[in-house]
Amino acid sequence: MGIVERDFDNEDLHPIDIVETMAEERSWDFDRVAEDQIAMAIDGSWRTYSVTLAWSQREEALRLICAFEMAPPVRRLSAMHTAMGLANDVCWSGAFVLWREQKLMGYRYSLNLAGGAHATEAQIQDMVRTAVNACERFYPAFQLVAWGNEKPERALTIAMAEAYGRA
Repeated sequence: MGIVERDFDNEDLHPIDIVETMAEERSWDFDRVAEDQIAMAIDGSWRTYSVTLAWSQREEALRLICAFEMAPPVRRLSAMHTAMGLANDVCWSGAFVLWREQKLMGYRYSLNLAGGAHATEAQIQDMVRTAVNACERFYPAFQLVAWGNEKPERALTIAMAEAYGRA
């Protein structure tokens, strides 16, 4: 049982408070942007990911965006969109989106907590882990498509088999 569940009743906790406690426990760099939003930097194998979680009381949803720099050449945009579509087809919990103006790719996920449901530490941990793992899994394929002129289908074959362990 995690520290948040041990020390507090989850129904009394704001979801962003749970995230902040997780970030402190893991020594992640973070900034509590507002009462309902937190931004963190999480190191992966390929890069450091910018992870933002925001709570919307009106929509009763906890939204996560895990972003990284991605500015493919204009001539590769069609191939990038194909690669993102192929990646999104195998991502059950979220989806990739490319924000060209910001030169960012993001993995977006939203946890619906309608009807007064409360987010648990386990749910939030799973959201963050799933997002970072998806970015780690598909980052090399996106790079191959953007900069290696690889066809999306071929590039994504390296991401389709999940690796276990480390070399």
